[in-house]
Amino acid sequence: MSEPAAGTVSDPTEDVPRNVVVISHAVREDAFDAAGEFIAAMDQRGISSVVLADQRDALQTRVPGVPLTTIDPSISDPQSLRIEVVIVFGGDGTILRAAEWALPRHVPMLGVNLGHVGFLAELERSDMSSLVRQVCDRDYTVEDRLVLEVRVTDHAGREHWRSFAVNEMSLEKASRRRMLDVLASVDGLPVQRWSCDGILVSTPTGSTAYAFSAGGPVMWPDVEAMLMLPLSAHALFARPLVMSPNARVDLDVQPDGTDAAVLWCDGRRSCEVRPGERVTVVRHDARLRIARLAEQPFTSRLVKKFALPVDGWRQGQGRG
Repeated sequence: MSEPAAGTVSDPTEDVPRNVVVISHAVREDAFDAAGEFIAAMDQRGISSVVLADQRDALQTRVPGVPLTTIDPSISDPQSLRIEVVIVFGGDGTILRAAEWALPRHVPMLGVNLGHVGFLAELERSDMSSLVRQVCDRDYTVEDRLVLEVRVTDHAGREHWRSFAVNEMSLEKASRRRMLDVLASVDGLPVQRWSCDGILVSTPTGSTAYAFSAGGPVMWPDVEAMLMLPLSAHALFARPLVMSPNARVDLDVQPDGTDAAVLWCDGRRSCEVRPGERVTVVRHDARLRIARLAEQPFTSRLVKKFALPVDGWRQGQGRG
């Protein structure tokens, strides 16, 4: 049985107009084609599609007779606009873009994978008929994922930048000529001062992204934890650290350095961090809501996405 999305219609018999947001990969024609096919199918069933303002023209050409409502992520939505779910056509990068709109509104996202690995996406392009049917029937469940809140403050404690991170926060050196000198603390207690290329703080969702490439462990998405991982640290102890989801991580860029660092959230939002400034990472108040059409264990997705060899020597043998 499906879980009603926050702020949407909870009673399928209630006579209220139904709306879904449709977001496509920014440039891929096959993504716009798939999104147009979905929008047309929704319109035939009396469900309206809402699209990003900068994608309206590309989508309207594919559904010329279908009215499209537009939203602009930079401004507030009309109060009358009630959204059930966000359907995303693309890879995980497109889903991360869609999260910038969906996260603060507590609306679940459902991804159709047109990328490569795509851990956040739920189904493939060939599953369009199932997607249309189950969205119409509200036949999906919703997973809530841990999200990070990231703040940058100066030496006096004044905040000058804030963002969220679905996958990870990465603090990286800005110059190839020098290493980044950072003191890492957890819950106000120093852990280690690293000279390194950078430091990641990742969610379980992000453990299969940048953190995985950097040698971090894979965490199942329902694990409540935060992961800290130094990048190419010049140190004897430079292991990934799995911490409480309620931990507070402080990364102090040492004031005796001459080069600034660059902070990235999900590889999409960035700011400069100067020597003497602090990056603080905590659990975000909001949760990322991922819609699932079927009960597919994360183990199965992991094996499929990474093409893991699972045919052991016992394959085809009896267990007696």
